[in-house]
Amino acid sequence: MIALLRGRLAEKHPNRVVVDVHGVGYDLQVPLSTFYGLGEAGATVNFRVHTHVRQDTLSLFGFSTELELQLFEQLIGVSGIGPRLALAVLSGIEPKDLVQAIGKGDVGRLNGIPGVGKKTAERITLELKDRLPKVFADELEPDTGGSQATDMRGDLLSALVNLGYHRNLAERAVDEAIASQPGPFEQTLRLAFKVLAR
Repeated sequence: MIALLRGRLAEKHPNRVVVDVHGVGYDLQVPLSTFYGLGEAGATVNFRVHTHVRQDTLSLFGFSTELELQLFEQLIGVSGIGPRLALAVLSGIEPKDLVQAIGKGDVGRLNGIPGVGKKTAERITLELKDRLPKVFADELEPDTGGSQATDMRGDLLSALVNLGYHRNLAERAVDEAIASQPGPFEQTLRLAFKVLAR
């Protein structure tokens, strides 16, 4: 079983990468949360790997952090969720946000992920709420920010997603816009558009 890979990034695509390890190319399926953190082709990369064996198929799933790997393995343990849907979940929400949504039983937040219906979201929260490892305890601490800032973040995300932007990209743009220059809604939205245009 392959658990860790370190090598040169030979190819990079939004849902898969090829890692060259001493002349052998390993094809890894990755979530967007891992993809966005990668450098350009040729860079040295490290992946935590889940080896999935099913009948005559062997698939490798790569993750840049231990949190992503553990969440993936927890998700595929939920009835009705296979590796591809688990990847879709990790691609549709930041890992820390996923931990918080599960901890709070936020079915609506999970239901907003493409490919995750209401029943699946309910199963995820029901089955994983008490199974999250203690290592995730810090992620479940209450938000220290004010509710007004939280409301504006939600409104900005909703606006960008409704305009067709992928939720993961929208979250990054909104967070960067709020962190760099917090201000009124319209001003922060314009700043988020600039971040997305880069």
